[in-house]
Amino acid sequence: MKRVLALAGGIGLVLSAGVSQAHADSTAQDVAYGTGSVFSTLLYAPVKGSFCILGGITSGFTLPFGGTETAGKVATTACGGTWAITPNALKGKERVRFVGGQ
Repeated sequence: MKRVLALAGGIGLVLSAGVSQAHADSTAQDVAYGTGSVFSTLLYAPVKGSFCILGGITSGFTLPFGGTETAGKVATTACGGTWAITPNALKGKERVRFVGGQ
């Protein structure tokens, strides 16, 4: 009886260690993806912001010739889309759209 209990206890310890290790790997991956997300956004956001500013300027030049609807489409296209790179985008679960649209 003692051997059976000792064996069951040993198996339980081995199984719990495996679950704990899997959880630690998952946490480490989450931290890595989060860190990658922050650094990617720090590089991506200024480029996206510059594109949006240029789109706004272009929209202003478009207004007298194309009207408000066309100017609005230019501004929406330039400033729409993804502004932050999320961990899901890095994992490939979410699309990154540099240019927005309707």
